[in-house]
Amino acid sequence: MGSRLNPYLSFGGDARQAMEFYRDVFGGSLTLSTFGDYGPSDAAYADNIMHGQLETPSGFTLMGADTPPGEEHHPASGYSVSLSGDDADELRGYWEKLSADGSVSVPLEKQMWGDVFGMCTDRFGVPWLVNIAGQAA
Repeated sequence: MGSRLNPYLSFGGDARQAMEFYRDVFGGSLTLSTFGDYGPSDAAYADNIMHGQLETPSGFTLMGADTPPGEEHHPASGYSVSLSGDDADELRGYWEKLSADGSVSVPLEKQMWGDVFGMCTDRFGVPWLVNIAGQAA
């Protein structure tokens, strides 16, 4: 298969809920492993996610985990996860779910470069960009 570049998201104790949310948004197969699955762990962290991986029907791989015990969680900054393509219905569906209960900084609408584009931060604090190529508003 070669190499791939995948987003790996960090959470402060709600990785299970976030990864299940992304499965609801994108569909696919979700695998979750907890710190407790790999031997003795601080009881406070035993159910936290050590590694989560979502493989979607569209070919996306999204990974995520809770911050390991003893480390400080730093919420997302300086990046966004970008979704783009020409399947307007699929991308609008992702937008609706990702932006629900989150915050929208740029509404999904026609932009000066001719695409429909929007920016939002989902309810878990992950920033998303959605770009639909060459679509009318």
